[in-house]
Amino acid sequence: DVIMAREAIKDWTGKILGWVEWSGNKKWLSDFNGRRLGYYDKSLDKTCDFYGRQVGRGDILMTLLR
Repeated sequence: DVIMAREAIKDWTGKILGWVEWSGNKKWLSDFNGRRLGYYDKSLDKTCDFYGRQVGRGDILMTLLR
């Protein structure tokens, strides 16, 4: 996947909790260490976990960041 953009996800103190990266129709979520937690597929309007299992409809990626 070619990453088009990357944005840090921070808590209220400014500590980086993870990263969101956009690639085509997919938006990937990684934890602080760079491990991919899942993705949101805009064309199918679904969020999947690391294993590709659907966890919900729409963009609910942040629920994977615990």
